Amino acid sequence: MNTIGTIDRPLTHDPQKLDPMTTPASEPVGSATPDVTTIGAHAARQNRTLEMQLIPEALARAHMHERLREVEADRRAVRLVAARRMQRRAERVSMRARRALAMAVMQ
Repeated sequence: MNTIGTIDRPLTHDPQKLDPMTTPASEPVGSATPDVTTIGAHAARQNRTLEMQLIPEALARAHMHERLREVEADRRAVRLVAARRMQRRAERVSMRARRALAMAVMQ
């Protein structure tokens, strides 16, 4: 059974199997429209298809890069908070030691 595809439902989506673009027979010879070569159009169509297929991959890569950047910023913030906490603790311990030393000297 030979079924012919329509514009909305083509017989194939493979650019290799699509019919080449030809000038209509009603076009007069030597008219303003030059003969169309399908090699350039075919390559552009292939390239565009490849780019379209790679868009989700690039989007996912950008999303993962952003997430990694956010996680790294969160880690830096947590380390900073921990460092400040340890610094305050060290200062308190230092003050206790100074007071204990002062008390020992006073007696």
